[in-house]
Amino acid sequence: MKNNAIGDVLKKVEIYTDGACTGNPGKGGYGAVLIYNGNEKRISKGFRKTTNNRMELMAAIESLKLLKEECEVNLYSDSKYLTDAINQNWLSSWRKNGWKKADKKPVLNRDLWEELLFLINKHRIKFIWVKGHNGNPYNEICDTMAVEAYNNSSDNIDQTYENL
Repeated sequence: MKNNAIGDVLKKVEIYTDGACTGNPGKGGYGAVLIYNGNEKRISKGFRKTTNNRMELMAAIESLKLLKEECEVNLYSDSKYLTDAINQNWLSSWRKNGWKKADKKPVLNRDLWEELLFLINKHRIKFIWVKGHNGNPYNEICDTMAVEAYNNSSDNIDQTYENL
C-alpha cells in the first residue's frame, strides 16, 4: 500500500459509475456507488438537457468530490469515453495540445475534463472499464439510479451544456 505525505496508509475506495440519457442530447442522469470498508454510499442526479458523455463524466466527478482525503481508488465505468481518455492518455494529449483532439477539433466537455483532471491529481485512481448491461451488480445499480434520476428529478440544469 502506498502512503500519503504524512505516512498514513491510504483508504481504499471502490467507485462504480454510470450515466444515461433519453435522447442524446436529452434528459440525463448519473448514478454512482462508493464502497469503503464494507459501507456503501449512493448518489444520483438528473438534468433536463445534457448528453450521455457528460453524465458519465459527472458521475465520476461527483463521486470523487465526496472523498475528503487522498484515497486509493478503483473507479469502474462502462464508458470507454471516460476510461480510454485516461488509460490511453488522450486527456493528457488534449491538454498539451490546447484542448484540441488529434483531428484539431476542440475537445467536447472540456469543463468536465478539467474538473476531473483536478480530482485525479488529488487521489491515486485506477480507471477500470466494465461491460455495461452484462450482469455486474454495481454497474446495473448505477444504470438504474441514472435512469431514475432523469425520470424523477430532471429539473436540474447542466449550466455549461445549456449555455453552449
